[in-house]
Amino acid sequence: QVQLVESGGGLVQPGGSLRLSCAASGMIFSIYNMGWYRQAPGKQRELVAVITSGGSTNYADSVKGRFTISRDNAKNTAYLEMNSLKPEDTATYYCKANFRQFDAWGQGTQVTVSS
Repeated sequence: QVQLVESGGGLVQPGGSLRLSCAASGMIFSIYNMGWYRQAPGKQRELVAVITSGGSTNYADSVKGRFTISRDNAKNTAYLEMNSLKPEDTATYYCKANFRQFDAWGQGTQVTVSS
């Protein structure tokens, strides 16, 4: 059974940094594309960043240059390094694993950017 567990969220001041982790189990992690999504209250869930099984990355325009997605296949973990955080980055952040037509989601971790 595929399980994804996010961690690392919290309250941070504008301009601050956080690193989110997504620990995966029950899957061959290295073959999955991994993505980070976020959903703010009253808004649709949106893609933040994705890293393919081959290591290629893609980012939403709103986070380019500030966020970095990475993965450690030896630790079955994906990461999202978030710098220069803004209040508009406040959301619940979700990790998603994708392989062909199969998707699995984590439960989410809250990120709040506020002074």
